Amino acid sequence: MNKIKIITDSCSDLTVELLKKYDIDYAKMNTVLEGKTSEALLSWTAQDVKNFYDIMRMGTRITTTQVPVEEFQRVFTKYLDQNMDIIYIACSSKQSGSVNTAAVLAKNELSAKYPNNKIYCIDSLNASMGEGLLAIEAAKMAAEGKAIEEINEKILAIRKNVNEYATVHTLEWLRKAGRVKATAAFFGNLMGVKPILIADREGNQVGFKKVKGRQTSFNEIVKLMKEALEDPANQTVYLLHGDCPEEEVEQLKELIQKEISPKEIYVSFIGPIIGASCGPNVVGLWAWGKEVTYTTGE
Repeated sequence: MNKIKIITDSCSDLTVELLKKYDIDYAKMNTVLEGKTSEALLSWTAQDVKNFYDIMRMGTRITTTQVPVEEFQRVFTKYLDQNMDIIYIACSSKQSGSVNTAAVLAKNELSAKYPNNKIYCIDSLNASMGEGLLAIEAAKMAAEGKAIEEINEKILAIRKNVNEYATVHTLEWLRKAGRVKATAAFFGNLMGVKPILIADREGNQVGFKKVKGRQTSFNEIVKLMKEALEDPANQTVYLLHGDCPEEEVEQLKELIQKEISPKEIYVSFIGPIIGASCGPNVVGLWAWGKEVTYTTGE
């Protein structure tokens, strides 16, 4: 049986520490700033993060692109040449076209060239750390020597057991990214409304509910995560943010510890792809829990 390599993409927001710990690689998406295209790297430093979000704070929009076919060919071939099988865990197809276009095209081309190797492309139905959590789970199974078919089946079965609750500081960046209508963004910001965002059952990133005020939004995402978690004492809650003030991050950590008391709280940054759509000061929580049943429009 061939060794299995787990690959994700820039949307997963896995840190260098987590990528190394679980032996995960990623295909790079791109950001576009004033006509210049750059790779969306997950190896950015705290200063890189600050510079990225400060550009947005000054009013400049950063756009993104999906993973190019050539990038998939590069990263897949790297491991196929080592006689490894591949599982690519992608950002939700409702939020990126990478899995259904470039990844599948690269898979079809390379499967003909490497007939003795297997390539699976999985739609995670998640983004950011939700996608990352699935990649970590797949990597754990690969390290245990599980068959690639078993890993594929397991990841497909648990995609909606990843729970996400996030909130943004302003609706303006979601409006620019086409996530909300201009009128909704205007009146939402005017009234201090903070949307609570989730990944629904079909993989859409949607406004689940609205609250007023920044502190209230923190209280709400912690409350919702507490309700969703199972066996919190053995859980890691991942807290990711878009260059929030340190005191806000510490305040949210204390609230999580008080209300949930998980085994661990892992803090890192919202990466460049998700950050470009959500903007500075976005905050999200991710953890394993009850199956997500909410569908947009319900």
